[in-house]
Amino acid sequence: MSSSAVEPEAPDLVCQLDNVQGVVDALSSVRWKRHQEAVVELSEHGIVLIVEESRCLQAKVYLQRELFIQYDYSAQGRPRFGVSLGLFVDCLNTFSVPGQSNTIEIQYPGPDMQLLLKSVDSVNACTYAEIRTRIPDMVSWDYNFEPAGSTPLSFTVKSAALKEAIDDLEWPGSSIQIVLQSVPPSVTFRGEGHGDLQIDFMYYANTDLLIAFHCDQRVSYRYKYKFLRATTSNIPSSVIKDNRGSKLTIGRGGMLKVQHLVSVARPSVSHSHVDSAGYQQPSRIAYIEFFVKPEEEASGNDS
Repeated sequence: MSSSAVEPEAPDLVCQLDNVQGVVDALSSVRWKRHQEAVVELSEHGIVLIVEESRCLQAKVYLQRELFIQYDYSAQGRPRFGVSLGLFVDCLNTFSVPGQSNTIEIQYPGPDMQLLLKSVDSVNACTYAEIRTRIPDMVSWDYNFEPAGSTPLSFTVKSAALKEAIDDLEWPGSSIQIVLQSVPPSVTFRGEGHGDLQIDFMYYANTDLLIAFHCDQRVSYRYKYKFLRATTSNIPSSVIKDNRGSKLTIGRGGMLKVQHLVSVARPSVSHSHVDSAGYQQPSRIAYIEFFVKPEEEASGNDS
């Protein structure tokens, strides 16, 4: 009998993370309802968590392996499992103590295919959690995000200004029209309800607000308000405040991609790995992407 036959198989992944709060912030950003199923995909490059709704809205959180202080990956292929997003975030929250260094170890799978979490730097006690996983029954829809043309249709706006604009347009059940035009270079958000409300971001008038702008043709698409709101409404205020900008890109057929960055730097404690200048590694960023399908096909001639 070979020795491998009696040795337990190595887990697909054992990793250690030293800023739980940063990951909680990132995952909370895509938690737009109370009961939400997520699919987690593991690879040698990191962890991707995917949530979606009604085949019209999808979000992905990318936790690259550089975020982890240890990342031992031994799986073949890319294992996927389903998990309750709310349960996962609530469990992680129990390991996060404000102002303190919290290092946790995450392992998958456990003996019964669980996701295992435990604290590794606590002197007095060890916190341990098991989260039941399931075979993912959700097959991600193919959002097929392709550029709309040779010039990207994109703009980068201050995250707080984007959230405020979408909040101001609130007409539940309604749709929001987004118009990009090159002359004058501007982005318009227009909502219709009991009346019309229009918010304009003029590129040259306020480059502090509209940080970047690329557009060579007028385009106009409508998006369901509830799906558009989900792209900003759950991002923690601390993240919104620190975020340099959110990038929005309109692809072929009006598919809207909204990208945010969330810092997963260690909390500033005395025994932190931050160097003497207080410099954080630029790689310690979680990437969040939302994809929103338009309500209708291309409507480039909308008024």
